[in-house]
Amino acid sequence: MKPSHSLLSSLHFGLFSLACLLPGLDEEGGATTRPAAEAAPNIVYILADDLGYGEVGAYGQTRIRTPHLDRLAGEGMIFSQHYSGSPVCAPSRCVLLTGLHTGHAVVRNNWENGGWEQGAPEGQFPLPEEAITIAELLREGDYKTGAFGKWGNGGPQTSGHPLAQGFDSFLGYLCQRQAHNYYPTHLWKDNERLDLEGNDWFASHQKLTEPLESDDDYYERYSRQSFATDAMIEGALEFIDENKERPFFLYYASPVPHAALQVPREEVEKYAGAFEETAYLGEKGYLPHPTPRAAYAAMVSRMDSNIGRILERLERYDLAERTVVMFSSDNGPTFNGGTDSTFFNSAAGMRGLKCSVYEGGLRVPFIVRWPGQVEAGVQSAHLSAFQDILPTVVELAGMEVEVPTDGKSLLPTLLGLEGQQEHEFLYWEYAGQQAIRRGPWKGVRSALRKGDLSLQLYNLEDDPTESRDVAADHPELCTELEQLLAREHVPSTDFPLPGVDTKQ
Repeated sequence: MKPSHSLLSSLHFGLFSLACLLPGLDEEGGATTRPAAEAAPNIVYILADDLGYGEVGAYGQTRIRTPHLDRLAGEGMIFSQHYSGSPVCAPSRCVLLTGLHTGHAVVRNNWENGGWEQGAPEGQFPLPEEAITIAELLREGDYKTGAFGKWGNGGPQTSGHPLAQGFDSFLGYLCQRQAHNYYPTHLWKDNERLDLEGNDWFASHQKLTEPLESDDDYYERYSRQSFATDAMIEGALEFIDENKERPFFLYYASPVPHAALQVPREEVEKYAGAFEETAYLGEKGYLPHPTPRAAYAAMVSRMDSNIGRILERLERYDLAERTVVMFSSDNGPTFNGGTDSTFFNSAAGMRGLKCSVYEGGLRVPFIVRWPGQVEAGVQSAHLSAFQDILPTVVELAGMEVEVPTDGKSLLPTLLGLEGQQEHEFLYWEYAGQQAIRRGPWKGVRSALRKGDLSLQLYNLEDDPTESRDVAADHPELCTELEQLLAREHVPSTDFPLPGVDTKQ
């Protein structure tokens, strides 16, 4: 196992130590334990990209069809107060993989290694060699580990490459910028470039001054032969095929429904005439589309269908009862690229979208299914976040490790047992914003770039839309939260927090 990061000794982290026995039930329903070798399940973690809290049927969506996710929710547990690691892609994935919130994590913002020109260097800020990830820990526990989809934590030949961070296999986008086009020239398979048949390069961001004459023109301009997610899902299914006889960890990070609005035409036609449409001309980035609402719904449904293929493959090999399946999204829904988060009620009435530390940018769906272990059809209001996934899966694997983490294992909640540790608080920072949640209280600093360190305060039980700032009524509580904000932010030279680490 790699050594911990050089900063770790200075950080205020919790440590978890996991015994090699997992709790279970005896024949009469009493508490007992089972040896980890007999109990350790496969683990499948599915991550959507920019999918809002309200965009799954089980979370109230009525316009987009998600039958496989709804089935997963009906057969498992859904969490109503689960939070992403960050309101944007790369830092959120860093929190997920390392179990450290953004005041402690290495990656705290999207950082680019190159630009948009053809042949530009690929990748975002790489995880350092000494980072400790879920995949590394599970591989120490004799799990086979595979990542498929969008990565975003290090480009080719860097310390952040998936194969340098504990994964045995990878297929997908290494670079988030490339993921702005679902018909790229290539993906990456392990360390090798995988050229996609029939795909030539074209700019991922284009504008029109007026709609094209026909839908055919759109698809000729902005689609090609090989749709990227097809290769990703096939890689994930092949990984299950190859490892069905041994414990495995599958990280399927779907790039959907992140813009651009691109999906095979036959998928869009399934929503033909379903919504009133105005052609999107590219004025808010990404690529134009003649029926943007239908395209967006089709992208989510296509992702749902691919998730259904994973569930079917587990059932084919009789693995469903031996596999924990988790599903979430890396942050809240977006505001650009022709998407319409208002029309789809994507944030379920919460304030803010992607890039915001208000609830709409951070609260995400979270579904967990483990037949025979996690009670079906249950909703949990337990306060949880991405940093909890690392200690949870390590405990699921029956491992005994000691590693820095800001998370707390969710296993007691999942198994309906006593002893669930509660978070004293959850913390976020991003691009001139800070937020903290403690119990029902949410503290937000939204204007650090302007040098404004004032704290807004919301009671989410009384005000779930964060519309009434009650900071003036609770000065002592605000002081306590400000002290936590100061304590949990460890300065980063790579990602200084505006207004706190730097003067604006």
